[in-house]
Amino acid sequence: MREFKRLTPYRDAFNMMINDIEELQNVEEMLLDGALGRVLAEDIHAPIDVPPCDRSAVDGYAVRAEDTFQAREYSPIKLEVIDEITAGMESKEEVTNGKAVKLMTGNKMPKGANAVIMQEMVKREGNTIYVLRPVAPGQNVSFKGEDVKKDEVVLKKGQILRPQDLAILKALGFKSVKVKKKPLVGIIVTGDELIEELNEEELISGKILESNSAMLKGLIREYFGEPHFYGVIPDDEAKIKEAIERAKRECDLVLITGGSAFGEKDYAHKFVKLLFHGTTIKPGRPVGYGERVFVMSGYPSAVFAQFHLFVKYALAKLVGANYKPVTIKAKLKNKVASSLGRHEFVKVYYENGEVLPIKKKGSGIISALVESNAYLIIPEDSEGHREGEEVEVVFY
Repeated sequence: MREFKRLTPYRDAFNMMINDIEELQNVEEMLLDGALGRVLAEDIHAPIDVPPCDRSAVDGYAVRAEDTFQAREYSPIKLEVIDEITAGMESKEEVTNGKAVKLMTGNKMPKGANAVIMQEMVKREGNTIYVLRPVAPGQNVSFKGEDVKKDEVVLKKGQILRPQDLAILKALGFKSVKVKKKPLVGIIVTGDELIEELNEEELISGKILESNSAMLKGLIREYFGEPHFYGVIPDDEAKIKEAIERAKRECDLVLITGGSAFGEKDYAHKFVKLLFHGTTIKPGRPVGYGERVFVMSGYPSAVFAQFHLFVKYALAKLVGANYKPVTIKAKLKNKVASSLGRHEFVKVYYENGEVLPIKKKGSGIISALVESNAYLIIPEDSEGHREGEEVEVVFY
């Protein structure tokens, strides 16, 4: 098998890929119930103030703060309760000198009141309360617009919608929101050795159960896309060419696993105008990209690394997502060695501030992926990390 004459440094390859991807402009309207994880297609301006008026932040009594300044437990101040309201009601009474209105959390502040004293801070006898502690002007009051001001930009285009984002949209009166349409991602799996149904005789004779499609479907759905599987294609040059050309016509991005190196039956890379082919990453060195097509390894662990190092960023660019991976610094429990000139993707398990490298090696070892929950990168100019060293890990 012919080897790569030159390996493109990872960062150079990444920049070639990301600069080639252009954001898609397809937009759709989604009800809030279905918008979790979707990417906003426009800035969201608040149509109202939140809260829309001054309101009580506690259960208690709306008062003039000045009437309570001399209140002490040993010398309480007496106020008259002139009204009582429950949730959702509004008092029509004006709070004047020596008066108070009983209200609940969220009630609109009555006219004349500028503070709320918590009900635990008073003693009540009939329509009289005895204030045991003073309150300051504005105390226990949520002021109009203190959460969100009308016309304020509360969410920006590109935001990946989280539960709290949906909450603020609901609080502002939105029932639906415009989001970027999910790019359609074609998956082509190649290889004569692959089977899709469990058959022990075939496995014993050298066949392999295909698993890349299940993993890629999940990863694509997790990172902004909608997968479309074109099936397992045998190592037939004409059939592979036909599948690639069809997927390029029908999809926004195409992932091909197998046929990325220079073996006798490695055909996939022949039918794509690649910007790069062969990089310094490990695992997954034979990865190539061009024409919105990734030619990837056939081994699951290598495919997984290639997806996290390249494909998820391509998908984020396609939908205009403001995506940054979740990272954390932690102490390395065991040393990790590498070689200069290699951009290594190391599977690790993070727990309680410590990182344990997964010992299982090999690009075909799926259980190593299952046992990990994050990865760390050893760049080309490093020979690894010592035990006890602080490293930065990226969560899956």
